[in-house]
Amino acid sequence: MKKCDLMVDAGRRRFLSGATVAAAGAVAASAMSTPAQAAPSQARVAYPSNRLANVSQLKTNEPMDVAYPDADAPGVLIKLGTRVEGGIGPDGDIVGFSTVCPHKGFPLSYSKEDRSLSCPGHYGRYDVEKGGQQIWGHTTQNLAQYQLRIDGKGDIYADGVDELLYGRLSNVL
Repeated sequence: MKKCDLMVDAGRRRFLSGATVAAAGAVAASAMSTPAQAAPSQARVAYPSNRLANVSQLKTNEPMDVAYPDADAPGVLIKLGTRVEGGIGPDGDIVGFSTVCPHKGFPLSYSKEDRSLSCPGHYGRYDVEKGGQQIWGHTTQNLAQYQLRIDGKGDIYADGVDELLYGRLSNVL
């Protein structure tokens, strides 16, 4: 039987070292060919701007029921009392979230003790001090957080969300 002259027996170690060099070269070439850009702060889905409340209506660690982007999407505004990333207001402590569990759509409830939103269906929990990050549960995404802003009169507006809202095929009204 005649042996093929076109085959090369490189061996596993030689193959892996060559693959590593090739991958490093591809990364370096990519970095040199594209200008450095700032990473986007959050994935954001824009909805029409909607007034939710006024800063004067909020009490520390007391959730205020709201709805955004429409009446079929319940949520809360919470003044946490401590500055958090993504918080707005004079103290940087006001956040807003959807109160529909992203796993199966159960209504979430706020726990003042650990500042989390909890799901009674499958015991999912979300940290409101860390942007709705999942603490525990079955979901594959964090809780949808509102993109908030405050105008000169202290009115709080939502301008979008950073995750998909449960039960919607897309985040388009």
